[in-house]
Amino acid sequence: MNNDVLIILTAVLPIAEVRGSIPLGLYLKEPLLKVFLLSILGNTLFIIPALYLIQPVTERLRKFRLWSRFFDWLFERTKKKAGLIEKYEAIGLVLFVGIPLPMTGAWTGCIAASLFKIRFRYAFLSIVLGVIIAAVIVTALCLSGILIYKNNVAHILR
Repeated sequence: MNNDVLIILTAVLPIAEVRGSIPLGLYLKEPLLKVFLLSILGNTLFIIPALYLIQPVTERLRKFRLWSRFFDWLFERTKKKAGLIEKYEAIGLVLFVGIPLPMTGAWTGCIAASLFKIRFRYAFLSIVLGVIIAAVIVTALCLSGILIYKNNVAHILR
C-alpha cells in the first residue's frame, strides 16, 4: 500500500486520527510537511458527512436494542468528557478536539457537536481548527522524541 494512502487511512480511523498518522508517517520516513498535511486531510475528510449523518443514523439504529445500548454508552461517555464543550460551545469544541488524548479527537468532536446541538458551520470550523492544533502538538512531541533519542544515541556512542 502507498505510504500516502496509509497515512490518510490512519488519520481517518476514530482512535488513531493525527495521534497515530503523524508518528506513522515519520516512522515511514516521509517528509514532515507531507505527513502533517496528509494527516490533517485524512482527519478532516469525514467531518462534513459525520456532522450531517450522526443524528439521522443514530435515530434509525436506536430502533434496535443492541445499537440503542451502544449509543447510550457512547453518548454518555462523550458527555462526561465534554464538559468543556457544554460550557464554552464552539471554543470548547476547538480545545476538546485540539488536545490529543484518547477520546478527544475529531470523531468524538462530531458526536459532541451533535449532542450539544452546535450549529454546523461553528462545529465544522471548530473541529478543523482542533485537528490542526492537535497535529501541531503531536508533531512537536514526535520531533522532541526524535531529538531526544538521537542525542541519547549519540551520547552513548561517544
